[in-house]
Order: sequence, then C-alpha cells, then structure tokens
Amino acid sequence: MYKIKTLNKISPIGLSKFPLDQYEISAEITHPDAILVRSADMLQMEIPETLQAVGRAGTGVNNIPVDKCSARGVVVFNTPEANANAVKELVIASMILSARNLPAGIEYCKTLKGKGAEVPALVEKNKGQFAGFEIKNKKLGVIGLGTIGIMVANDAVSLGMEVEGYDPFISVESAWKLSNEVKSAIGMDRLIATSDYITIHVPLNDKTKGMLDAEKFSQMKKGVRIFNFSRNGIVNSEDLKKAIADGIVASYVTDFPDDELLHMDKVICIPHLGASTEEAEDNCASMVVNQIRDFLEHGNITNSVNFPACSLERNPDTSRLTIVNKNIPGMVAQLSTVFSKANLNIIGMINKSKGDIAYNIVDIAREVTEKTIEKIAAIENIIRVRAIK
Repeated sequence: MYKIKTLNKISPIGLSKFPLDQYEISAEITHPDAILVRSADMLQMEIPETLQAVGRAGTGVNNIPVDKCSARGVVVFNTPEANANAVKELVIASMILSARNLPAGIEYCKTLKGKGAEVPALVEKNKGQFAGFEIKNKKLGVIGLGTIGIMVANDAVSLGMEVEGYDPFISVESAWKLSNEVKSAIGMDRLIATSDYITIHVPLNDKTKGMLDAEKFSQMKKGVRIFNFSRNGIVNSEDLKKAIADGIVASYVTDFPDDELLHMDKVICIPHLGASTEEAEDNCASMVVNQIRDFLEHGNITNSVNFPACSLERNPDTSRLTIVNKNIPGMVAQLSTVFSKANLNIIGMINKSKGDIAYNIVDIAREVTEKTIEKIAAIENIIRVRAIK
C-alpha cells in the first residue's frame, strides 16, 4: 500500500485517479512514499526517510527544497502545461484590462453609489478620463517561449496584434507550436525597444532575477505596458517605480503583489490567480497523480525538475530496480559487475542523467535478493536503490 501525504487541498478529480486498494491518501500521514503539494512551504520541512517523490500540482517549485530532495534521491515533479491555458487567458484579459483603463473606471463607478438619478449623467460627464486603447495592431513582445508564452503569442496574433518573441533556448517541440506569424526577435534589447506591450514568461533564477531593471527600462518606448505572470523578482521594483514616474511605463500588471507594489501608481496587482480556475486545478491534480503513479508503480519519470525524463516499457516477467547515483563515469560498469556476480541477467536497462543526478531503470530476469540490493546500495556514489514488485 503506497502512502500519499497531501499538504494542500488537492482536486478530488485528481485524487480519484489513485486506486483505493493500492493507495492511502491523507494529510496526517507521517511516513509517506510521496507528497502532493500546491503552495504550501516545504523549505523548512524535514524530509521523511520514506519519501520517494514530491508532486507539485502546478509549475513553480520555489516552495520545495529541490536541492535537498535531489541529495536524498527524491524526485520532484511538476505539471508545466496543465495550467497553461488558465494563465494564458489571464494574461490576455490583463492586456485588455490595462489598455482600456478598466480598474480605474470600475473604482470610479463605486464612488457614485447613492447618487440616485444623477448617476447616468455623471457617468457620461466623466467617462472621458478613463478612455483607453485597442490592442489590435499594437506590438506585443513576448519574453520566453515556453508553453504559456507560445499560447499568449498565438492568441495575440488572432486578436490582430503584431507579435515578436524572444527565447534563445526555445526547444524544437515548442517552435513547432508557434504561429508562423510570430516574428523572432534578434535580441531582447531590440524587442523591448520596439514593443507597445511586453509580457514575461521565464522562470525566476539567478540569470533572470531583476532582468527588467533601469537599463532595460531606459530602452523601452514611452507608454509601454508590462505584464508579469512569471515571478515577482524578475522585475526590479525600485527601477520600475522610477520608470513609471518618468512616463516610460504606463501600466504594470502582475500576479505577484507585495507591499511595495501595492503602494505604486499605475500598478495593477492580481492576487496570484494565474492557475486559479477549476479546470486548471483539476488538470494539475490529474497530471501530477498520473506522474506519481507511473513513478511509484513502474519507476518512470515524466516532468521532473531535478531528475531526467526516463521510462522503460515494463516486462511483467521481470523484476525492476531503479537506481539513483551521482552522475560520474564508471557507475553503469560497477552496477553491471554486481549483477554479473549475482548471476542476474539484465533484460532491459536505461540510464539517463540531468546535472549531477543519474537515474537507472533495470529489468532483471528473476527476483533480486535483498543481499544484492544491499551490495548495490553500498557502491560509492549510489544515492538510492528501489525494488519495484
């Protein structure tokens, strides 16, 4: 019986994919095989010895101690495409929200409460101060062409915008999904210098932290509108404040409010609603449950942030081992030696690596004894060994 600990409320539609005769699911489990999490902070959490996997029902893993998990051989999964449509729709809505000055107009209407018969006349008299712009024929610059960036770019083309994208690391698979009407930017500097609207879709890391700073703002067109649905730290808040005061940035819309941003004029803060739709929560939960099941039951890995993608078709007549080791030369040879000395025939094997981690799936012709597993675990630089029945 596999034990699954939940740290947040997880969609029942996703949880229903766990067979109840094989899985126990509870927030109270103390020795879980896997943890399911959304936004709960795991950074200070002590990792149980039994833990084999963490499943993030969403994309960002800033709340998960990924390096600590890697060192313990714990696979961290996320669901990078399950909530993409929800985020994309909010980005498009925010572009229109900002261009048409809707937040200020809505707030003005609230001040008319109690004015009775005067309301219609007051609306007509003052609506001019909330006049905005149409997004059609405006230029949108998309920084980051992953799943969400591509969806935003393609839909913006459908809305009649001129779209240019920048991503030096775009994958071949992603490129195939991109509309041929989306132009490829020569560089980010040119993109931000020529765009009326800029939307950011990159992860927060050492290279992207503070990516939009005073230097970048100085290159932008006056009146640019910026949309950040990635992470707060990507935009330097102090430099943004000055860019707004200087008239460079006409509007900044973010899904990641903080106290400093809440005090700024021309900043629209949304309470992290990017993936907050029923459909996205169901999709994320279903995807992460399927990934956790495939890993626990078969050892296969899909959509891990710290382990390589790795899968091997299961042969029902074999025993399966999964082995995690440091990614250094000679490890596969040492494993083969152990199997050979134990007179065990390898029917199928796959070895993949990602950074400092290597992962192996090994199918053996007959059952592997505990003694052999112990010998494998005793090899230097082996992190974890698991037998799957």
